[in-house]
Amino acid sequence: MAQRASRVDAVVAGIRAGIGDGTYPTGARLPTESELGESFEVSRPTVRAALSELKTAGLVHTRHGVGTFVSEPPVVTAGLERLESITESIRRTGREPGMRYRSRTIRPLLPEEAAKLELTANDLALETRRVILADDEVVAYSYDLLPIGVFPEGESPEVLDGSVFGYLREARGIIPVRAVAEIHPVVADHVIWDAPQGRNGLALLLDQVHYDQTERAVAYSRTYFIDGRYTFSIIRHA
Repeated sequence: MAQRASRVDAVVAGIRAGIGDGTYPTGARLPTESELGESFEVSRPTVRAALSELKTAGLVHTRHGVGTFVSEPPVVTAGLERLESITESIRRTGREPGMRYRSRTIRPLLPEEAAKLELTANDLALETRRVILADDEVVAYSYDLLPIGVFPEGESPEVLDGSVFGYLREARGIIPVRAVAEIHPVVADHVIWDAPQGRNGLALLLDQVHYDQTERAVAYSRTYFIDGRYTFSIIRHA
């Protein structure tokens, strides 16, 4: 077992080196398992185990029936322990944030939405649907609900054309200071409306309610971060 593990490690190290020095550039298809086995003088099961480790590390991905490809590095990496707007997290990584709004709709809340926002199903909210960009590349899709009470009476929803957090903070003086979040890996084909061709439809859903300094629920968001383009990290301590 130790000998086989060392062979797997050698293949992993070799492919990692090839990715690092450009032998296997981003998006390139790796040689077949048989070809890699011959190159590293190991069996196909050893190659398969090495590729599995590289997939877990996010360095490669497999397209069934086509082959194994070098993955693109994530555009944005953010820490889950930090509450900030998506715009802020993108800018902090040195990218230029942007967004396109697909719709802004005032509508009654569904019962489960009302429960999240501590309102009733008779209450209204502004629903926004927007695509989030980093250096003009799509990294996430966000569906946000803001209680209609956060808007002055008669104000047009069109005033909301940038960061939701930015609007709350700068236009309304509302500062989200806490969020309760759930995280789910999902197949998001039904919510991604203009994804680039070739994307696999996988996403990480961040389902969260934001609270202000008075513990009032001020926003409920469901944001779908595209697999491999926006990743999260978290610092853990013993």
